[in-house]
Amino acid sequence: MASHNSSSLISIFIILAFSFIPISISLPFIVLHGIGDQCSNKGVKKFTEELGNWSKSEGFCIEIGDGSWDSWFMPLGEQTQVVCDKVKGMKELKNGYNIVGLSQGNLIGRGVVEFCEGGPAVKNFISLGGPHAGTASVPLCGSGIFCIIADNLIKSEIYTDYVQAHLAPSGYLKLPNDIPGYLEHCSFLPKLNNELPDERNSTYKERFSSLETLVLIMFEHDTVLIPKETAWFGFYPDGEFTPVLPPQQTKLYTEDWIGLKAMDEAGKVKYISVAGNHLGISKSDMIKYVVPYLEDEVSTKLATEAVATGVDLGLLIKGSSSYSWPPSIRSFVGDILGVE
Repeated sequence: MASHNSSSLISIFIILAFSFIPISISLPFIVLHGIGDQCSNKGVKKFTEELGNWSKSEGFCIEIGDGSWDSWFMPLGEQTQVVCDKVKGMKELKNGYNIVGLSQGNLIGRGVVEFCEGGPAVKNFISLGGPHAGTASVPLCGSGIFCIIADNLIKSEIYTDYVQAHLAPSGYLKLPNDIPGYLEHCSFLPKLNNELPDERNSTYKERFSSLETLVLIMFEHDTVLIPKETAWFGFYPDGEFTPVLPPQQTKLYTEDWIGLKAMDEAGKVKYISVAGNHLGISKSDMIKYVVPYLEDEVSTKLATEAVATGVDLGLLIKGSSSYSWPPSIRSFVGDILGVE
């Protein structure tokens, strides 16, 4: 009898002891890569793995079609639907998840937040170099006569139905000197940013505003996004290429088309500037500015200690999504535009 009572007391003690041990579960996260990249590439793969290791969260890079090619030529609305369907089918995300976006991937991620019907809830959205207010420059082709001709032709035809249907970045190219053309014909960003006066959607605003935290990381020496402040929702005034307006002075913010102002006033928006060119972020900056929004306090402490004890602080990714045109892209765009 004494032995039985002793065993019972020990069992109760163990149960009580474990009930006072804090058990924290980090939400999983997804990574949405930028244009010209793919999940199997070394940089994106390492990026996803390192974030998972530091945050003690399960991470998934979500691929769209074949990756690099479709990131260029599948319209952003279709890319968004692909991701929407995938996240709805992932049992790992059913209790919610976080999004980490790289460059163009941020617009797809925001599309999932705003447009995806019946998808799991998104808690935190961490944006690295996202063209949230658009970009005023065509994707960088390079040097040489072909690129000069191609850039000029793309710019002159960017708002045609054909280019909008066949070149993904055309969905967020916003030329300040052609705002009427942008609003009427640009296929993705005007809807995403609730810019169309007669078509503003309160559901999109409500869904975007439901984020717990929005982390906007801008690269101080970004030469890909024009202007670089678009990573914070900053942009040029309509009709002008100067000055660059901070986000708080844009109509999107002052009229609160997507809830950015309300989120900012509630302390839910983090504006962060880091050194480097487009996506050239260091491990130390990742641990400082990204990891805390993917993890619990225990793993935050561990990641911070890793920095203090000498983890390699070199670049985690080296601008792998830089919009530069590989030969296959040059050839395809040349065929579209009739240049060689």
